Amino acid sequence: MENQALKALLDQITQFFLSAFYFPGLGWKLVLVAIALGLVFGVLWMLAYWPSLKKNKILLFVGVISAALTWAAIAFVQIPLQTWSGQALLHFWSPVTLSRWLLLAGIPVILLSGIVQEGAKLLPVVFYWVGNSHKLDARTGLIAGAIAGAGFGIFEAVWVHNTMFAAGWTWQSVQTGGVIALAGLWERFFAVGFHIVVSALAGYGLAKGLGWQFYLLASFLHGALNYGVILMQKGLLNVTGIEIYIAAFAVILTAAVLWIRWKKTPDSPETDAPAPSPLNDKPEA
Repeated sequence: MENQALKALLDQITQFFLSAFYFPGLGWKLVLVAIALGLVFGVLWMLAYWPSLKKNKILLFVGVISAALTWAAIAFVQIPLQTWSGQALLHFWSPVTLSRWLLLAGIPVILLSGIVQEGAKLLPVVFYWVGNSHKLDARTGLIAGAIAGAGFGIFEAVWVHNTMFAAGWTWQSVQTGGVIALAGLWERFFAVGFHIVVSALAGYGLAKGLGWQFYLLASFLHGALNYGVILMQKGLLNVTGIEIYIAAFAVILTAAVLWIRWKKTPDSPETDAPAPSPLNDKPEA
């Protein structure tokens, strides 16, 4: 039985990882549409941050590395951890009990998604920080984090769009189903914005010397967003409600982070002073 369970888990991991690169029966035109939509979503959100890439083109690699690392982390870390945590819960409680207490029982599994994904997205920002001799001003850290979030957000959006198209979604679906047929695109647009903003927060904290604190904050916010799935399973949110839930998260957090991004201080109108280490509990004066 244990061997069968392990084989099933390995099959799940493999299928998920490859699902981003292989869509049988999906024509190249639809794949290009999925890529174009993902890029447009990412660019629209990043315009608000207005990253300066002319003198620092290496930041683009932060986004590419973030996409690769985070997708691998979901497949090889998040899925096994969530599977094992679910099995552990079933070891102590019956499915009926877990269903009854899903609002509480689902929290550990949901939090894992934020811990794994935000950690993976932050890693290339840490590499960038190390490459800059452990010196980043707060605004640059925020931008680096935003680009890391955009990299994975776009990658995930392309995967979701391809999945939708492979399942038979067409523009005719909108004509027959109405606005509700656009729910997948609506959700992905704001999900891209959310990935960007929470990573921007983590990058900002890293540069300010509060790396692990802001990482935990980003992870918690990510888990709180995904908690909407639990609320939907319990019937507390419908399809429209979950889309509004995601949009509200993305818009409110983006407004707060953009205020940080564009605010000017009397001492330094353009940049904040870098902190010597993102692992300190408090930045040095």
